[in-house]
Amino acid sequence: MKQGGIVDYSVYLLVRMLVCVVQAMPIETCRRAANALAWVMADVLRVRGNLVDENLRHAFPQMLPGQRRRLVRRMWEHLFLLVVEVAHAPQRIHETNWRQFVRLEGVRPLVRQLLTRRPTIVVTGHFGNFEVGGYLLGILGFPSHSVARNLDNPYLNRFVGRFRGMTGQHIIPKQGGYEQMLDVLAGGGTMTFLADQAAGPKDCWVDFFGRPASTHKAIALMSLQHDAPMAVCYVRRTERPMHFEMVTAAMCDPRDATEGIASIHRLTQWYTTELERAIRQRPEQYWWIHRRWKERPRRSKNKAA
Repeated sequence: MKQGGIVDYSVYLLVRMLVCVVQAMPIETCRRAANALAWVMADVLRVRGNLVDENLRHAFPQMLPGQRRRLVRRMWEHLFLLVVEVAHAPQRIHETNWRQFVRLEGVRPLVRQLLTRRPTIVVTGHFGNFEVGGYLLGILGFPSHSVARNLDNPYLNRFVGRFRGMTGQHIIPKQGGYEQMLDVLAGGGTMTFLADQAAGPKDCWVDFFGRPASTHKAIALMSLQHDAPMAVCYVRRTERPMHFEMVTAAMCDPRDATEGIASIHRLTQWYTTELERAIRQRPEQYWWIHRRWKERPRRSKNKAA
């Protein structure tokens, strides 16, 4: 085994041991540990502190500095609990008992759509526990295809892939997977996307928390070209860890011209606005640590002139 392979395998073994420790701990103990680690990350190490504070100042300009600091700590607690829930989900949530852990809200239109032969696009973001969301969709009997970047560590990549595929969620690589996405839609399948990632200066610019945000236009393009209804969904934690609310916030159908979503930009803005509305309700469950607004729109030559 090459040196790089030894390092990757060592990291993989360490992660597996940590997962075993987390799985052996009661949920409430994990919650207390997450709270302590959140304090370290937010108040002691201040990991990505400037970036997170900048994002929150732009998103919530009326929020006081003390309120932002408390929100940052709660965000870190959420991120640690997300990992805990992913580790515990296969052991605790099954086809026979999922109702003990999950409350459904507004899902009837989505279920009706999934039972048809038309393709479906499910849009979500780095909000709530999106990893558990894919797991739950499979438990409910609806396999899906999701787009994800392969991890650099091949051992970890296979490990994470086994969890994602446990209930029927199929992963399509972010690089070079476009044709596979088209095949899924052509066959009447379900594609799910994390739709709040920066897409570069040449993609579709929409408003997100009062700032221009570059967004992948391919999602809206596929919906319009393949006659695929789109649903904005999320899974967020409710009163305690391992208890979730699975929500279909809104749906739109390309055949319905009254929705005003007949263009790529309008459809992209529509689902981005729906995601923002959900995040504003529980901002501590959003990933404010990622650089959503790292790009800036380029001024055209005509405007500059």
